[in-house]
Amino acid sequence: MPYDTPVPGYKNNTVNTMRLWSAKAPNDFNLQEFNVGDYIQAVLDRNLAENISRVLYPNDNFFEGKELRLKQEYFVVADTLQDIIRRFKSSKFGCRDPVRTCFETFPDKVAIQLNDTHPALSIPELMRIFVDIEKVDWEKAWEITKRTCAYTNHTVLPEALERWPVSLFEKLLPRHLEIIYAINQKHLDVRSGSVQGERMIQGMGNRMQ
Repeated sequence: MPYDTPVPGYKNNTVNTMRLWSAKAPNDFNLQEFNVGDYIQAVLDRNLAENISRVLYPNDNFFEGKELRLKQEYFVVADTLQDIIRRFKSSKFGCRDPVRTCFETFPDKVAIQLNDTHPALSIPELMRIFVDIEKVDWEKAWEITKRTCAYTNHTVLPEALERWPVSLFEKLLPRHLEIIYAINQKHLDVRSGSVQGERMIQGMGNRMQ
């Protein structure tokens, strides 16, 4: 559920909006469970869904908190990117097609600024949308993603940089882990100048499609 907060400019007659997201369960209340006396189960789906956005940055010193934070960060990233893609495809921007299907001009119209590590999942999620949903070629999708995303680095202290267990990431976001491995391999190949590795990553990108 999106919520727009107005952000007025200073003496310029301009008001922008900051879109925030709240998690809502598709099934708010289970009357059947309630009628048989299971009152907790009757609202369990709603509580589990709303926990994702109930508290920002939950304590991640234990596994449940770390899992919830990963869910929370992906939730906000996925919502925002789907909204951005929807707006881009429905806006004309000089295109005569009823729905925009070409993403060549995407970086010219969209800028995604990653403020520290919390929205870092935007990169694999944007790649997933381009490759899996919009059927964009892997190399073209990667070029568009690189031109669209920028990063603000606030600190390099280890305690401030988020790290996720591979087992947790694989459990919650297996497709994104594949994409992250492919991106990482591509960077390694570029650094080493390996032509063979470049061919391998291109083949991996084709298989992912």
